[in-house]
Amino acid sequence: MKQALALSLLAGTLAAQTVTTKPLPPAVEAAENTVSADSIRAFDQFLADDLLEGRYPGQRGGELAAKFIATQFASYGLRPGGDNGTYFQQVDFTSVKSDPAKTSFTLVPKSGAPILLRFAEDFVVFNSKLEPEAAIDAPIVWVGYGVTAPEYKWDDYKGVDVKGKVILCIVNDPPSDDPKFFGGKGMTYYGRWTYKFEHAAEMGAVGALIIHRTDLASYGWDVVRNSNTSEKTFLTQDKDPKLSAASWIQLDIAKKLFESAGTTLDAEFAAAAKSGFQARELPVSLKATVVSSVRHFQSPNVIGIYAGVLRTAQDQAVVYSAHYDHLGVKADAKPGEDAIFNGAADNGTGTAMLLEIARAVTSSKVLPPHSMVFAAVTAEEQGLLGSLYLAQHPPVPLGQINLNLNFDEILPLGMGSELHAGGVQRTSFYSTMEAAGKKFGYTIPAPRPDVSGGYYRSDHFSFAHAGVPAFSLGQGGTYKGHDKDWGRKQAELFNQNDYHNVSDNFRPEWDFSGLANLCRLGIELGFVSLTQPPITWNPGDEFEAARKQSLSK
Repeated sequence: MKQALALSLLAGTLAAQTVTTKPLPPAVEAAENTVSADSIRAFDQFLADDLLEGRYPGQRGGELAAKFIATQFASYGLRPGGDNGTYFQQVDFTSVKSDPAKTSFTLVPKSGAPILLRFAEDFVVFNSKLEPEAAIDAPIVWVGYGVTAPEYKWDDYKGVDVKGKVILCIVNDPPSDDPKFFGGKGMTYYGRWTYKFEHAAEMGAVGALIIHRTDLASYGWDVVRNSNTSEKTFLTQDKDPKLSAASWIQLDIAKKLFESAGTTLDAEFAAAAKSGFQARELPVSLKATVVSSVRHFQSPNVIGIYAGVLRTAQDQAVVYSAHYDHLGVKADAKPGEDAIFNGAADNGTGTAMLLEIARAVTSSKVLPPHSMVFAAVTAEEQGLLGSLYLAQHPPVPLGQINLNLNFDEILPLGMGSELHAGGVQRTSFYSTMEAAGKKFGYTIPAPRPDVSGGYYRSDHFSFAHAGVPAFSLGQGGTYKGHDKDWGRKQAELFNQNDYHNVSDNFRPEWDFSGLANLCRLGIELGFVSLTQPPITWNPGDEFEAARKQSLSK
């Protein structure tokens, strides 16, 4: 009874605050103070060990990681949130892997010599229709950026029929300096490769060629190659239209393609950037054979629930998430070469932080007013599939989830000065986040153009798309003991050399103090969110309608 009274007083104290400007009750601060940088380090070191073989979904390393996480959840006393009283929410997947020896691409101009492309060097491809073999001989239709966006009065497919044909498009959005037009210098979902393939399939195309350019994609060809020469995985339940050839091509191949069609890449890129661009069929065909192995398997989301003490019709929950999967083992590694994509930063760090928040909260014995859900999700690297399934099959109703805090690829560089929570300015939670960040030594920088489309590239997007206010927490700015540009340079070096590469290994010199600070902040934000009215997206935001729909149920 005394505990219940104390907790009800805690709930009342928190509910009376619109922003976190005063110290929280000792029980919550005790949980924050329990967070240990050494604990996060240990979790990350284990998850990034060669023993886990790159934590690929549906393979031994991924299963080992999932069982390790579930064992930790059980030791913390979390209630199972998966299937049949377990911690595992099993997700059915179907994957395809192109056979490089039997897969071929040839560009065939109406006049001139055919252009034979090299697998992995000039192009990558996967068959999202999940066909063991597909033969394609179809004309190529140039559709610019491949976007149909009525809200911007933009339609790259206007006036052309692409049914049974192969479309050719540029990654990213039509360029603009106006933040109200395709996000200005930032990337919207229309710029993502996932959208390009999805929309091409919806329009009836049999294949799609995305032209890679590093500055537009925000990553180099190595990332494209490593992400598309291993298995590509899909939710088995997904019945949306798909492509027999979902492909990327190198920029120099695109130059040759346009030249064989009697034009130039520069001229076509310039035309595609203008309003009124007209798509057209090129005098070039793609003759291709895509041979694939097909695999059906399961891989789990791992879910633990820390139940709250209040049970009302307006029950709420906060969901903490991080993906535990990575890219597995390199298929074409040479003898003696490092072949394991350990994913120490991506996303051993985020998973370690998820585990540490759960450990700290439960070990402090403080009970939240409402439930805290801890979800280690699978198949993020395959297109946010685990979190997509979780958002479609949540352990609590979507309308009761007041907040999703996600942790993904946070470099252990020490204490940063800036709090990064992309999208928070678009919600009613911004002032709360700003005040809490200040308490933990952070300032939130003014919004910057999201040039890489980062908001659409991590698991929080699955929740946001379903209406839940959702953000990935990170840090940046000036790092303690370093000059103001050091952290930015470290991040750039990681993206250039280690992102989705076998060199993303655990490093003994890493400083986990900043990650511990973010965990403490995450605990604070979670408790505060459970005492606030439903957090909403700002009027007119792209996710506002989905939030209203979920809250109405």
